[in-house]
Amino acid sequence: MNGPVTFFRESPEDPFSVTGAASAVLDHRGVVVGWGERAEKLLGYRADEVIGRFAADVLVPPGDRAHVADAAAACRAARGWFGVVPALARDGRHILVGVRARCVTRSAPECEWFLVAAPAADLIQWETDRSVLDGLFRRSPIGLAVHAPDLTVLRVNRPIARIGGVPAEEIRGHCIGDFLVPEDARTIDERLREVLATGRPMIFTEQPCRLLSDPTHERYVSVSAFRMEDSAGEVLGVTQLVEDVTERHRARVRLALLDDAGARIGTTLDVATTARELAEVVVPALADCVSVDLLEPVSRGEEPSQDAFGPVRRAATKSVVAGSGQVQYPEGELIDFGPETPQGRCMADVRPVLVSRVEGITGLSAVAHEKARQAQAIGVHSVMMVPLAARGLVLGLVTLWRARCPEPFEEDDLTLAGEFAARAAVCIDNARRYTREHQAALNLQCRLLPAELPDLPAVDVAHRYIPAGAVAGVGGDWFDVIPLSGARVALVVGDVIGHGVDAAATMGRLRTAVHTLADLDLEPEEVLSHLDDLVHRLAAEQEANSRDFPNDQVTGASCLYAVYDPVSRSCCLARAGHPPPAVVTPDGRVSFPELPAGPPLGLGGLPFEATELDLAEGSLLALFTNGLIQSTGHDVDEALALLGEELSDTARPLAETAKRVVDTLLPARPTDDVALLLARTRVLEAERVATWTLPAEAGAASRARKLLTEQLSAWGLDEMTFTTELIVSELVTNAYRYAGGPVTLRLIRGPCLICEVSDTSSTSPHLRRARSTDEGGRGLFLIAQLTERWGTRYGREGKTVWTEQSMAATPPAFPGLLGDLGP
Repeated sequence: MNGPVTFFRESPEDPFSVTGAASAVLDHRGVVVGWGERAEKLLGYRADEVIGRFAADVLVPPGDRAHVADAAAACRAARGWFGVVPALARDGRHILVGVRARCVTRSAPECEWFLVAAPAADLIQWETDRSVLDGLFRRSPIGLAVHAPDLTVLRVNRPIARIGGVPAEEIRGHCIGDFLVPEDARTIDERLREVLATGRPMIFTEQPCRLLSDPTHERYVSVSAFRMEDSAGEVLGVTQLVEDVTERHRARVRLALLDDAGARIGTTLDVATTARELAEVVVPALADCVSVDLLEPVSRGEEPSQDAFGPVRRAATKSVVAGSGQVQYPEGELIDFGPETPQGRCMADVRPVLVSRVEGITGLSAVAHEKARQAQAIGVHSVMMVPLAARGLVLGLVTLWRARCPEPFEEDDLTLAGEFAARAAVCIDNARRYTREHQAALNLQCRLLPAELPDLPAVDVAHRYIPAGAVAGVGGDWFDVIPLSGARVALVVGDVIGHGVDAAATMGRLRTAVHTLADLDLEPEEVLSHLDDLVHRLAAEQEANSRDFPNDQVTGASCLYAVYDPVSRSCCLARAGHPPPAVVTPDGRVSFPELPAGPPLGLGGLPFEATELDLAEGSLLALFTNGLIQSTGHDVDEALALLGEELSDTARPLAETAKRVVDTLLPARPTDDVALLLARTRVLEAERVATWTLPAEAGAASRARKLLTEQLSAWGLDEMTFTTELIVSELVTNAYRYAGGPVTLRLIRGPCLICEVSDTSSTSPHLRRARSTDEGGRGLFLIAQLTERWGTRYGREGKTVWTEQSMAATPPAFPGLLGDLGP
């Protein structure tokens, strides 16, 4: 027998297969009658060397012939045999071979035997492989399924049967779609077909695996798969290894959710935003619907009472279930959960509440109260309530619902919700405390800023103050419009470096100082010099107290101070580390004049310079803090260009222009405070101003009385003549007596009547109370009684004493005092 003869075949890897084993045929006496090519290669004997000879004499070592004879006898008795025997190669080597023998003829006793042999090492490896294969199907904890090329099941092991809940024998011949929900079956089918088509294995791919018999139970499996081929490369099917990783998947999802919550909850110091972030994290990852309720004081940033819980305010809601709005109260609504309700008990006991299965309308009534019917309509079947508590304070609660997701909440879900709530509660409490401080600073800031701006003859004004967002905190920006003598007006904008209550308090002190300095009628550069000294002293004081108040530090401020005179149309400006103003001509041309920069306030010792501008009537001055051009998201040049575009429309009302500027340049939550002050200039007509220069002689007072009488008559103010004569006589007489130079008298008719007497002396008049025996000294006292305001301002070449009289009523006369008023 020279050709291979098929004896039997267990598998493609069987060492006794035709292609991998040596074969021989023996007659009933043990004589070799057939010899295969593989046998020749294995033992080295040619067919002509062994055919016709006894196999034991040629192929068996002498010392082992008795053992082989016994094996042959057993083989004849059983009509078949399998075992390992020693063999003698032609070159004298002893080889262990595995032999399988079987009788191939039916006539006894002359039975021919077909022997198939393979090296013992190959046989041992094959047996090991068979053991592994048997273990995979019978003892492995990992599921194993073998599919035909059409993906019908050929064989599965016990773990697969347990996952499917169906005996293994009932699975054979079926498809995956016969056991899994269509969506999950389709996913697995597509991936297995890709393995069949490409030959690329699939390794540890997680996918859902919900059974048709229990579609509400969520299960995840890890699947690996490889294509099966025979020795000729023919595709036999695909094998997949399946492991149930549901618990591992859920644990990983929970960890991912916790990590996500840490990144997404508490990104701002705003209570409402933090509540919304909590709702965004929870839905749909953990619940279908969620509501976040905060105790009413907490929603306002106040300390909650822990003695008796009052109503809560709905801070945030989120849902992926249609119609959930009928169940959830809207955001902002005040809700009173009584102490007998699950919500009330959750907050009172500071313990979570889990209602895994809500049974019927009665169960829904317990957790949804008057919304029970609506909850039933959308399919609510599981509820959790978790308290929001931080630092020993109960802040509110979170309520989670499931309606679309079929699985109920379980203890692990409650633990996860508790982690979410704990993180959110700390963030909400931080935001609450910051909100309280922020609101206090904002209230302080708003109270320190001017509530109303005066109506002045010099300018029309509009303003906007925008506090910084909650994260940045309230700063120290301010603005002011201060009436000055001679119908002039001071326009001020400033910015204290820093944020919070300290910056607001410092701003208040600086604003008060500016008013005091403005009342002294100082030049703009002098005002800034005094402010610089003040900030420097404040910083020194607070540095000395830094041990007790480490956060209360003044680091500097900036300021722009401008004085506009509606008579001369001149505007004198000086700045200390502040952006220059925008100037808009009546025809809409915008410019940003280059003023001497000046150092920021607080550096000390450095000079400030002022610049004078001539402004046409109807010009627009825009004073602003740097937040307007640095919180825009644009660079400074782009921001200034946008500002110029908005200011160039001179036909628009000032208030609307101010609003447009803020809306155009600023984001919803600016990172810095912004103060904006717009002033459109007016000019007092020449007929409302009268000016005379009087010589320094004894008749100056008499001449002054005559001139003002004529002017007041021309203005129709005859009823004010007597009072004004008293005032002007006193001022001109004092100038004549003590100045020694020409005297200038100016009358200005505006909302009030302004009298100004200027001379070349720098000596300041002082108000005093004369004794009954004094012959003089009552003039300035009389003036103080007859006027609403009076004062002195100094110029480069002397001083000006000014008074303001209301034109609404005529003060009473003071008979007997005319003798003090001079000739």
